[in-house]
Amino acid sequence: MARHCVREPRYIPPVHVIGEQPDLFGGPTISHATERKPISNKWMSDMTKWAVSPWLGDMDPESALEPETVLETAPAPLPVYLVACVAAKLDHAAEARDLYASPWFRKARAHVERTGAPWLILSAKHGLIAPSAVIEPYDVTLGAMGAGARRLWGARVLDELARAVDARAPLIVLAGRTYRDPLWPSIAQRASVPMEGMGIGEQLAWLTREA
Repeated sequence: MARHCVREPRYIPPVHVIGEQPDLFGGPTISHATERKPISNKWMSDMTKWAVSPWLGDMDPESALEPETVLETAPAPLPVYLVACVAAKLDHAAEARDLYASPWFRKARAHVERTGAPWLILSAKHGLIAPSAVIEPYDVTLGAMGAGARRLWGARVLDELARAVDARAPLIVLAGRTYRDPLWPSIAQRASVPMEGMGIGEQLAWLTREA
């Protein structure tokens, strides 16, 4: 059985004369080219709305799909200072910021506190500790450890650092190579050492100027 349907008339574009050169049949040269409307600046928005509308459900497409909507990004985190512990300590338990009693550590503390940036202490015994952590005095140094023990210490500090500090935060390291080397392969891309290459006297002078 033949199918019957009503079909729209075929669209025939208007004739546009583009020249008077006669063709083989003696008439003017013509073309069916027609002017096109310029593409709307919102074509991508309209196309996106059409494409994803089946999955949007009750979501308001105007607010969800406008290309002018800019996604908010989290602000860049502040840099974090890592300050090495020192041998000179009080003879009683205290907050870590007060326990270490050398002139170098006190100047380093004054410098980082002046910046207002967060800071943590690299402790040979405790790993990574907060300045407010209350600890007992101890007699452990990385310099007295073997290479294997320093690697284990470094792995411990890196694990604690990953849990305590935003992975995007720059690290500013105030520590000698003994403390830096076990960490450096993992933090080098986002870390800096402002006193690198300075002797202890030069470091004290630099910290005094900065503080």
